[in-house]
Amino acid sequence: MKYKNKKFRCVLHGSYRKHFKEILEAHKLFTNAGIEVLAPEFSEIARFEDGFAILESDEEEDHRMIELLYLHHLKSLGENGFSYFVNPDGYIGKSASYELGIAQTTNVKCFFLEQISDHPAYLHKNSIISPEVLIKYINKKGSLPEPKAKRNEYKIHKMWEDLVIPGSIVAVGGIIEHENAKYKEVLLVKTHKWGDKYSVVGGRVKRNERLEDALSREVKEETGLSGYIGQHICTFDQIKNSGYYAPVQHVFVDKVVRVKSKKVVLNDEAQEYIWLPPKIALKELDIEPNARHTLEIYSSFTS
Repeated sequence: MKYKNKKFRCVLHGSYRKHFKEILEAHKLFTNAGIEVLAPEFSEIARFEDGFAILESDEEEDHRMIELLYLHHLKSLGENGFSYFVNPDGYIGKSASYELGIAQTTNVKCFFLEQISDHPAYLHKNSIISPEVLIKYINKKGSLPEPKAKRNEYKIHKMWEDLVIPGSIVAVGGIIEHENAKYKEVLLVKTHKWGDKYSVVGGRVKRNERLEDALSREVKEETGLSGYIGQHICTFDQIKNSGYYAPVQHVFVDKVVRVKSKKVVLNDEAQEYIWLPPKIALKELDIEPNARHTLEIYSSFTS
């Protein structure tokens, strides 16, 4: 397989009442191909309540919480993630329609078994693809199909891109440092979002949020640590290979975060962490390129 060093993930959507069997079949196909299905879990329907399917794996009773937890998986898809809508005869249903809107406006790649018949959504030319054909494409190309406009729909395609794709995304990152009596160490986390490579802690700046507030929030959410925001390390942008559905400009602002504790409590965004002196980390760890760039600058002015 050409993508053996990449981790492809997906979230499946569709009507559990009408097409649960087909959703489970797609689950098996993707899983057997080495593509991780984040949701739904492979379980049976326990019951229906007010037209809403409750799976045996669902731990919550509130339908809204179940749906929000389901949508939360979209944040964990990473650069090679996608949503797949299992919609025989074109039907996706109310819940999946809502999920489609969230997926599209957050730049998640969306693919469909058939053309949608019960929702006025715009679908680009190569978004209608069976699981088998999509798996073959990933095996051959080592990537996901890029969106293409139909010849008679260039205007609609452009309006769709302008609507769902922001002009730029601002993200903050932190070199979290802890200094003991002997030497200084920095914290790096291993995350699925960056192909299981090590990276710095950080994330997107929310609307009406200051950079330092966003960085403090991200550090607390992802590590459980609190600290002092120190000096600015670097600011840079990236457009090509940004890991999103279309060429979106990412502006990265990285700063130092000084902490007094090394007791890390990871949330679900990262799977492992390590404290190391920066020069040793650069030498010994597989670090994703953006984080390596920041750590090299940090290391140069702290050595």
